[in-house]
This record gives sequence, structure tokens and C-alpha cells, in this order.
Amino acid sequence: MTSASVDTSSQPHAVRVTGLTKTFGSGDAKTVALKGIDFETREGELHLVVGPSGCGKTTLLSVVAGTLEWDSGTVTVFGQPLNQLSRGAVTAFRGRHIGFIFQQFNLIPTINCVENVSVPLLLGGTPRHEAEERAAEMLKRVGLGEKIRARPTSLSGGQQQRVAIARALVHEPRLIICDEPTSALDSVTGHQIMELLAGAARAPGRCVIVVTHDPRTYNFADRLTEMEDGRVRAVLAGDAIRSFLATHR
Repeated sequence: MTSASVDTSSQPHAVRVTGLTKTFGSGDAKTVALKGIDFETREGELHLVVGPSGCGKTTLLSVVAGTLEWDSGTVTVFGQPLNQLSRGAVTAFRGRHIGFIFQQFNLIPTINCVENVSVPLLLGGTPRHEAEERAAEMLKRVGLGEKIRARPTSLSGGQQQRVAIARALVHEPRLIICDEPTSALDSVTGHQIMELLAGAARAPGRCVIVVTHDPRTYNFADRLTEMEDGRVRAVLAGDAIRSFLATHR
């Protein structure tokens, strides 16, 4: 059973991007990755960004996350224009408001699960004892209460992904950005992961954006942006997403 989509059209914008361009390289090596992108997502929304490899999905989300500078256009996250912030202020803003779930998990193999999940809190100045208490509670919420002292190398891929999700959620970020969170997972584990992300998206003032090639995730979306060749091809919601799924199984 999938998570029912919700109408978020009356909710405040979480992210608003207008006229975004981004070019890599120069001369014969020049690649135009984003060609005047307009993109928006709202609070309370699980928003999928789909399209073929190289279409600009990851570049777009890297700009939104403040980890990549852009050429022209505006990027506003929770009402804050990122171009009005210094690089240091962007880093601080990202630390407070944005959580990341990476395709390859990016867990630290030499420390245990609760220590991995504690990292965002420690970077934010939370005392270690409090950080580990909160991390342990978050691991319980994702079904890993018995694994808090295990090291990532002893876990399955699905369990490692749950640790990565716990780490992304532990400091209660308003925006969660996920890069292919289900691509390496079996259908049951992938479904459980998407249920967790859908629940996180519904929390007040939150938003989840998922970059994905996995059609199994489409039924969880409140909205779906399809990209192609550095541009937005279509933005879909409701039954239009189900029709899109029927042609992309």
C-alpha cells in the first residue's frame, strides 16, 4: 500500500527556482547543464525529480542545497534567497535546514551507527551525550534500535540506508534531499524507505525532494518534475503521476 498524495498547492513554498542556468567548463569542453530552469516545491510535499542520466537532476539539487554555485537565476529556500548569503552563511544555513540522503550512504565505516547518526548534531554544537541520545532515538524510529552499536560494514544495504535516513533526519531539517534512495534496494525495503520519507515530508514545515530513476517510487509523489536536456519537460500531480507511471514501468 502506498502513501496517499496530498494537495499542497495552498502551502508556502519550500524551494523556488527561476531562470536557473549552470555551465561547466569552457570552449570545446563547455557543457550547459541547466538551461533556464523554473522549479518549485512546497512545504508538506514529497517531490520527485526524474529524467535520464545527465539531464541535470543532480546539478539542480546541488544548487538548491547550496553546494554548487550557479551562473544566473534565483534560488530561494524557505524564503531565503541563497544569492544574498556569503558562502559561509550558505554553509550555516545548510547545516540548520537541509539534510542529505546519498545514494552510496556515505557512512563512516570506523564508527558505529549511533556515532554516524550523531554527526550532524555534533557539527551543530550539540554536546556528545545529548547527540547520541537523540541519535539512538532516531535509529529506533527507523527500526534499528538493536543496531545502534553496530558498525555500518556489518549491516545490509537496506539497514545502511536506514542509518543514512536517520542521520539526515536527526537534526530535524526542514528540507531533505535524497539521491536515488531506493536504487540498490529490494522492493520490500525500498517501499519501507519511501514510507519513511513520505512520513517525514508530512511533518509541519518540512519538504522532501527525491532524485530517482526508480518507477517504484512514483506512487509516493505529491508532485513529480520530469527533466530532459537541462530543462523541465513537465510537472505532474495526482492522477497525471499515475498515468506517467503506467508508461514508465
